[in-house]
Amino acid sequence: MKLSRLKERAARRWEDFEHPDHPLVLLGSGTCGRAAGARTVEDAAREYVEQHEPDGQVRQVGCLGLCYAEPLMELRAPDRPPLLYGGVEPEAVPGLLKEFFSGGEPDLDRAVAVMDDEPDPAGIPAFADHPMLRDQDRVVLRNCGCIDPEDIHHYIGRGGYDALQQALQMHPADVVDMVRDSGLRGRGGAGFPTGVKWGFAREEPGEKKYMICNADEGDPGAFMDRSVIEGDPHSVVEGMAIAAYAIGADEGYFYIRAEYPLAVSRLRKAIEDAAEAGLVGEDIMGSGFSLDLHIKEGAGAFVCGEETALLASIEGHRGHPRPRPPFPAQEGLHDCPTNINNVETLANVPAIVRNGPDWFSARGTEDSPGTKTFALAGTIERTGLVEVPLGIRLGDVVNEVGGGIPGGRELKAVQTGGPSGGTIPAEKLDLPVDYENLTRAGSIMGSGGMVVMDEDTCMVDIARYFLDFTCEESCGKCTPCRLGTRQMLDILDDICSGEASDDQLELLEEVANTVGESSLCGLGQTAPNPVLTTLRYFRGEYEQHLQDRRCPAGICRALTRFEIDHGECIECMKCVEACPVDAIPASEDGERPEGIDQETCTRCRICYETCPVDAIHVA
Repeated sequence: MKLSRLKERAARRWEDFEHPDHPLVLLGSGTCGRAAGARTVEDAAREYVEQHEPDGQVRQVGCLGLCYAEPLMELRAPDRPPLLYGGVEPEAVPGLLKEFFSGGEPDLDRAVAVMDDEPDPAGIPAFADHPMLRDQDRVVLRNCGCIDPEDIHHYIGRGGYDALQQALQMHPADVVDMVRDSGLRGRGGAGFPTGVKWGFAREEPGEKKYMICNADEGDPGAFMDRSVIEGDPHSVVEGMAIAAYAIGADEGYFYIRAEYPLAVSRLRKAIEDAAEAGLVGEDIMGSGFSLDLHIKEGAGAFVCGEETALLASIEGHRGHPRPRPPFPAQEGLHDCPTNINNVETLANVPAIVRNGPDWFSARGTEDSPGTKTFALAGTIERTGLVEVPLGIRLGDVVNEVGGGIPGGRELKAVQTGGPSGGTIPAEKLDLPVDYENLTRAGSIMGSGGMVVMDEDTCMVDIARYFLDFTCEESCGKCTPCRLGTRQMLDILDDICSGEASDDQLELLEEVANTVGESSLCGLGQTAPNPVLTTLRYFRGEYEQHLQDRRCPAGICRALTRFEIDHGECIECMKCVEACPVDAIPASEDGERPEGIDQETCTRCRICYETCPVDAIHVA
C-alpha cells in the first residue's frame, strides 16, 4: 500500500477511535492491568456490548501510568466527555456501561477522572485534572494509554512514522546532528549524549553495522521499558529505524527479556505490521535504505543490561562483559561497529525529529534536557509510571505526582537508580532530579526506578536487600565484583543478625570503595552505591545495630522486640487475636492484653501493624 493511502486510512481510523460515533470501551491491558484483573473486566464489557450495544466496540490500550488504580476502564460515546473508572470489578461493569451509554447520570463518585477539555495535539489526551497526570510532560509516554498498541493505524494516525519519512529525506549526518543538538542523553543509566554516541558509530569505517535496542530491564521495581513497549511499540521501532539510518546500519536487534511475554508479543506484531506497510525491511519508503529487525529474548541475566555482555548474549555466548576499549561503536556485534540505545532513548527520537531539537531541549535543564520516565514504587499513595521534566524537585515527584506517604507515616528515603543506585534521605527532597545532582548525592539516574520508603524501613536491611540482588546477578568474571559483593553481603548479614563487631563498619566501607573503583563493568562499579549512601546518610542507624544491638525500625528480627504501651492501649484485643503464635496472652478476665512474651514472639510485626492506635512500639 502506498504511504499516502496508508496515512489516509490511518487518519480515518484514528478519528473514529478518538471521536467515536458509537459506544467505545477502552481497557488498560498492560501487564499491570492484567495482573489486577483487566481480562475479566474486558470479558464482562464484551458480553454487555454484544447484548446491549451492537454498534459498540471494546478495545485494549496500554498502561496510562495509574497502576495503583488498575483495572482502568475508559468510556467514550458521542456528545459525552470521556470518563475513566479505576479499580473496576467485573460485576460492576454492566451498571457502569448502562449508566454511561444510556445517557443517564454516570457514577462520578467511582470515576478516577473526567476529561473536560480537548486534548493537547502535541501530547496524550490525558485526563488533565488527575493529580498524578497534571504535572507530567509526556513525550515518551505520549501514546501510552490512549492508542491500541496492536493497531498500527492508531500510531500512524497520531503522526507516527512521519519522523522516519522526514529523516529519510535528510543526510544521515544531519540526523545525527539533530539528535546531538537536542541534548538527548541515554536514558539507560549513564546518561551519555546520544547524538555523540551515534556519531562515533557513524564515523567508524565498515561495510556492516548494527543497531541494537537494549530492552533488558532488570532493576527490581522498574517497569518503564516494559510499559512503553506494551503501550506504544511502534515509537521504539520508528526510533530504531531512524537511529539505524543515521549510523548506517542495515540490521537491528531488540534485546528483550523473555520474562516480558506481552511486550515481546506486541513488539513482534509491531515489527511485522511495519514491515507489511513498507516502513521497515527493503527499500523503506522508496529511499533505498533497508533495515532488517530481529528480536533476541534474554534469559533474565541482570548483567546483560551491560552493553558488552548483551553483545555476547546475542552472539550466543555467556553474558560476560569485556574490557573497553574497544567500545561497541568500534567493535561490537560480530566485531562490527554497533550502536546500543535503550527503549526510552529511542522512543524520544521520533518526537525530536518531528518537532526539532529546540523543542526537546526547552524541557528539563541545560545539562539534562528533556523528560524522564520513572516507575514509582514502595510506600507511596499513587504507584505507577510517570514522565516529568528533568530538574523537577524530588519532593514534587513524591508528594505532588505520587501523592506522598499513605497512612500518615513519614517519608524516610527514596532509592533512585535501582539496585545500583543510592538512597537519598528525606531532608534532600529539594534535590533537582537530574544526572549531575543525583550523582553528587551519591546515587544515579539509572533506568528510572524510584522506590519510596517510610519510617518503618531499616536502611541497613535495604542495603542488604539490594546487595543480595547484585551479588546474585554478578557474572563472576572479575574478582572485585565476584568476591567483594559477597563480602559486603556477609558483613551486612552479620550486622542485621547482631553478630558483627564495631570494626566491621570500616571494613564494609573499605570493601565498598574497592569494589566500585576496580570492578570491570557497571554492575560492580555501582553495586556499592546502596551501601555507601546508607552509610553516608544513615550511619547512626548502622551504629545502633552494632553498638546497641537494636534495629530502630523493627525489621531485623534478631535485634527487635515489640512491647505494648498500656497507657496508649485501648484494650481492643486485636493484637491478641492477630498473633499467629499466641505470644500475647489475655488478662484473666479476657478484657486486655497482658503483654508480649518475648520468648514466644517471632517478631513477625503482625501485632505492630494491626494495632489501630500504634500502642505497640519497637523497644
